[in-house]
Amino acid sequence: MAHIVVLGGGIGGVSCAYELKQAIRSEDRVTLISNKPYFQFTPSNPWVAVKWRSKSDITVDLATTLPKHGVAFNGSGAARVHPAENRVELDDGSSLPYDYLVIATGPELAFDEIEGLGPNGNTQSICDVDHATGANERWEAFCKDPGPIVVGAVQGASCYGPAYEFAMIMDADLRQRRIRDKVPMTFVTAEPYIGHLGVGGVGDTKGLLESEMRQRHIKWITNAKVDKIESGKLYATEVDEDAKPKKAHELPFKFSMMLPAFRGIAAVRGIEGLTNPRGFIIVDKHQRNPKYPNVFGVGVCIAIAPLEQTPVPVGVPKTGFMIESMVTATALNIGRLVRSEEATHEATWNAICLADFGDSGVAFVAMPQNPPRNVNWASSGRWVHVAKVAFEKYFLHKVRVGTTEPYYEKAVMRLLDIAKIKRPAA
Repeated sequence: MAHIVVLGGGIGGVSCAYELKQAIRSEDRVTLISNKPYFQFTPSNPWVAVKWRSKSDITVDLATTLPKHGVAFNGSGAARVHPAENRVELDDGSSLPYDYLVIATGPELAFDEIEGLGPNGNTQSICDVDHATGANERWEAFCKDPGPIVVGAVQGASCYGPAYEFAMIMDADLRQRRIRDKVPMTFVTAEPYIGHLGVGGVGDTKGLLESEMRQRHIKWITNAKVDKIESGKLYATEVDEDAKPKKAHELPFKFSMMLPAFRGIAAVRGIEGLTNPRGFIIVDKHQRNPKYPNVFGVGVCIAIAPLEQTPVPVGVPKTGFMIESMVTATALNIGRLVRSEEATHEATWNAICLADFGDSGVAFVAMPQNPPRNVNWASSGRWVHVAKVAFEKYFLHKVRVGTTEPYYEKAVMRLLDIAKIKRPAA
């Protein structure tokens, strides 16, 4: 009998636990460890921040849900992974041994790397549902006394879609409240151009997003390095193509949300051979760690080299379709390993993103994620908003009932049909 431990209770972790139950033998066990008692559908956090959703709308209790589907749950959280000893040290001082470990923790949010950044500083966050709930309290107060907004993503960030989403969702909410005319808005990003997204753009994301921002009267600053954030003021240095200072900006604000850079969680950082210097899990084409081959990594916590050198450091996103693909490959490979077979499955490095703008949105498909690509497509319209709502409802249902249905794969193929793009060969 093998014991497989999944570390992390987010989209990657819960999906992997369910898929493992289908891939392994009946006598094998799966335990999921999380430092939160609930699953949160992170893509809905921008809606929570403007009170279009509540925390209860987008969370599922793991302690009662997972055991119904044959997965044990441990809510103690991980203090340290000891891969040489095949155990996870828990926050309560105990340890959980494993035969195979899947690390799916997501990132640690590196707010401390910039003075004044984050919920404990002078800006808001939508990276966590509790952050988003706190941001909503500030948002409601702001709407009673509106003023300038600064929104975007700092240097080293690797997830740009939510920054664009939140800028547009704030715009939509302010228009509904009839106070948009009182709110100048500036988008500040480390990207070399609008719509780069950490992947060199997809289709015409540059043109589509610039058009959306012009239409919504959102100014932007690219190639921006945020120096510090004081109460009510963000200081940023805009650099040129050679990374030399071009212009210093002092941007006043009454409300600000800036996405931070990510790093690996403390429980894995600094373990030689397991993580890179930033603390992300090193994996091969089968999602296995080369030094510790019974350890796998999926999702935002894995190490992926930047696509290209940019004037300001820009990370690489891991979209839901890519995460789903990593999860499937990992589950199938562990299923083979417990049967004394070789790992053979590989993730498909394709990307799909549905960026909701409150009353419309932009979708893109990149196959593979990094160029040159076989499929390079982006489109916009109200249908993207509708699709994002539908996806939220589906995924929360998936967590509650324990299905392993690959939604993203179906969604990407449907988008190709909408775009009249020939489906790639399997």
